[in-house]
Amino acid sequence: MRFYLNIDHVATVRQARRTDEPDPVRAAVLAELAGVDGITVHLREDRRHIQDRDLRLLMQIVRTGVNLELAVASDILEIAHELRPMQVTLVPENREEVTTEGGLDLSRDSKRAEIGGAIRSLGESGIRTVLFIDPDEESIRCSAELGADAVELHTGEYANSWRAKPEEEQIKRLGHAATLARDLALAVHAGHGLTYENVSQVAEIQEIEELNIGHSVIARAVLVGMENAVREMSKILRQARSKA
Repeated sequence: MRFYLNIDHVATVRQARRTDEPDPVRAAVLAELAGVDGITVHLREDRRHIQDRDLRLLMQIVRTGVNLELAVASDILEIAHELRPMQVTLVPENREEVTTEGGLDLSRDSKRAEIGGAIRSLGESGIRTVLFIDPDEESIRCSAELGADAVELHTGEYANSWRAKPEEEQIKRLGHAATLARDLALAVHAGHGLTYENVSQVAEIQEIEELNIGHSVIARAVLVGMENAVREMSKILRQARSKA
């Protein structure tokens, strides 16, 4: 299983004072030294955390691979075509949200056409495409029809139900979604709201090959340092995988 670290919230701390520290690029280097398999950043339309300069520097420095999250917005797609990250994950984006609140809405013809066009154009630039979706059958089948290389299953409902009775139901839902996606020849990723305490059950789902985890690791890094925080999460993922 691959562990991609989302470093957005290193930039969030920096932007709180609009200064030059902490530096997300330095955080990425430390995370790679500690063993992460890749770096994830979300270049939002409102540039609330990661800035264009951050992304350009990351593309020069990161040795594992950059997973660029973005909304289907023409200016950011142009940046993706220019910089050609290893992977682009298309996500929904609302101006007032604190964080991404759910998966892409693939129920509307206009949205499907827009996303399908983005997948084709990114593919022509040699960029692997992932759709961030809720773990439901319709979204998975639509992702396959649109030609995505992979799906990232939104784990927010599971994270919110952790330690509550619906937790088992949400894990089963994720498991069924992951199996269907693999059957449709989609690679399966997962992420959102995953922490040191709740990640194990998700990591045990064999069809899931990549996890994107951010806030929890960055929060732990404030207390114990980036390398220790990354190694602690990596150990949890290895142990969970060995039980599956």
